[in-house]
Amino acid sequence: MSQIAGYLVGMPIRPPIARVLFDEAHSEAWTVRPDLARAMQPAHPEDSSYARAAEALGRRDLEVRVHEDGALDSGVLGAADVLVIAHPSEPRWERTLPAGSPQLAPGELDAIEAFVDGGGGLIVLGETEQDKYGNNLNDLVDRFGVRIGNDTVSDYAHHRQAPHWILADLVHPSEGVDLLARVHEACFYRASTLSLSNGAKVLARTSAAASTPCAPLVAVTEHGAGRVVVLSDSDLFGDDCLGELDHEALWCNLVQWAAGSAFRRPAAAAPAPARENVHWLALKHEVDDLRLRQRGDGSVDLEVHDAAALAAQVERIAAAVRGLAALFAHQAAYLDAVVDDLDAWVADGFGVPDFTRALQRFRPEQQRADGIQHLVLFPMYKQNGSRDSVFEALIVGVPWPEWLAQLERTRYDNPKFVPVTLVDHTVGYDSECAVLFPETVSVAGAPVNNFGAIFCDREAARFRAASARAAGLLRLNLPPDAAALLESEQLSRDAYELWDLIHDRAHSHGDLPFDPFMIRQRMPYWMYSLEELRCDLTAFSEAVSLEREGFAFARHVQYAILFDRLFRFPITGPRVRNYDGLGGQLLFGFLHATRRLHWTDNRLTIEWEHVADGVLELRERVERLYRAGIARTKLQHWEAAHDLVSEFVPAAAGSRWAAGARDFGEVADPRPYVDEVLPDEFPLSLFYTSLQQKLAAA
Repeated sequence: MSQIAGYLVGMPIRPPIARVLFDEAHSEAWTVRPDLARAMQPAHPEDSSYARAAEALGRRDLEVRVHEDGALDSGVLGAADVLVIAHPSEPRWERTLPAGSPQLAPGELDAIEAFVDGGGGLIVLGETEQDKYGNNLNDLVDRFGVRIGNDTVSDYAHHRQAPHWILADLVHPSEGVDLLARVHEACFYRASTLSLSNGAKVLARTSAAASTPCAPLVAVTEHGAGRVVVLSDSDLFGDDCLGELDHEALWCNLVQWAAGSAFRRPAAAAPAPARENVHWLALKHEVDDLRLRQRGDGSVDLEVHDAAALAAQVERIAAAVRGLAALFAHQAAYLDAVVDDLDAWVADGFGVPDFTRALQRFRPEQQRADGIQHLVLFPMYKQNGSRDSVFEALIVGVPWPEWLAQLERTRYDNPKFVPVTLVDHTVGYDSECAVLFPETVSVAGAPVNNFGAIFCDREAARFRAASARAAGLLRLNLPPDAAALLESEQLSRDAYELWDLIHDRAHSHGDLPFDPFMIRQRMPYWMYSLEELRCDLTAFSEAVSLEREGFAFARHVQYAILFDRLFRFPITGPRVRNYDGLGGQLLFGFLHATRRLHWTDNRLTIEWEHVADGVLELRERVERLYRAGIARTKLQHWEAAHDLVSEFVPAAAGSRWAAGARDFGEVADPRPYVDEVLPDEFPLSLFYTSLQQKLAAA
């Protein structure tokens, strides 16, 4: 078995997410190996080559391997997620690979069926006049309710160049994964037809004017835990045809759908020796007990709790930290400071904790090594969780794969950004908190701002859950790669890491009329909304550029931003000044108004070829607002921002900020006018209130 090399040029190489095995041991008429294609067809190797098809998969993080000889048994198939069998033939009919017979042995047929039943994907490419080639593909596909006919279709009304080059009628599904996303035309070159049973579904058929009218050309079906695709022509994915019409999009859709089981595998978990360590278990227990004795500001009332008992408990916490030091040797300076700050808290009489020294020495941004783990102990509040600054203990891991590190080094310099995963934690992180920021730590003065840690695993899990439920309820036309993202723990984590890297950086780049971290100022909440949305639109724009330059994974970042903004943010959290939610409402309103998405027959449909242009147009609207802000007063800027939002998200009835109602005098400090903002200045539309109710019920 040999592996086909990756094909990304000048872009980071990512680990494969699924394994595609091309069988080339049964006298196939196609090969993914260019040297063999040249040997088979010296004058025109493209007519025997699937090398470009393999390259297209490689760009999408699908590993392509070749089965060169021997039987297709459980051992061979166990190393694959998808098996491709492309038109085996006797040599008298086609120029074929020299290896093997075109006949699959009975044991091979059984092994392939068992492979599919256990979750594998199978793609079979038949051919015109199927019966003459001497293979027994029908013995295989019969097991899945499909049969390849002995036909050669002609169509004098719907063809390219010749009547046997027929243009298919495409059949989009009414719900579920849309295997024809971004596919509008496909040509079948001297194709046969299929007959179906047992629930197989048609994706493409001949036209009513064809010699065999309305007959299936492509069929898909599910069998056990696996998926099967059968096509009646193999030329459309060959090197000389893959670039025609929408063949490449169709090919990648079919393979990614067939590989579905690969995306359901959990992400590989890094070893975590500290998690079961006796000192960590003791630390968790003592911290969870101590936090119950603390006030909201972190202090302890000594009229209620015994100081000596508290001091003994803090010493047990310090002893646990010292006991863990050998497992976290890279944090020696920080752990020493933690113990010093604990001692100082005891000496201070258990007042408001001051962990300035520990925070200054906690530097995960200086140790971004893939898989490294950090011990965290601070008195802190939790964003989107408890606002009490009580002690919490965490073990966090840092995913820093080389592909992400390369992008940070070469394009998106962000030295403070740290993606993290939650290995284990105390009770306070049984919450919605998905960040670890310096400003949450209890310190006497202003906190240092050395790092910003985002729990990409926690955010990705929420994204998958909310988006998958919404997509099902809305019958969204999900492309197969988007469906894979909603199933894959690893893909969604990786998407969040890149999204957050660019988003976080965008806060300090661009035309910024005010402090980019505007949450520190008092202003109307739609200004915070536009700043967060601006950074997400910037990340989306960069992901579009990366995809166009060959980094196909960046499309997953686009999906993540789009789905989270449209489906999770608007209906998450309270409606009082929900600035993240408003950004999602604005994005939805703009895309709907400009016809990039449609709500018709109670189904949400996204124009996948055009939605990126819509997002980029909204980004330009927001950027124009920011650029003009330098010439406006603060009040004028706030009003212009309100106008932009309300163009697509109507303001609430009774709004004093709406264009026809506001009557604010120009003053040097307009902050008192913020009191005139309604708690829900931009309420949810009927669409979102209905979606919110349905998701809650689900």
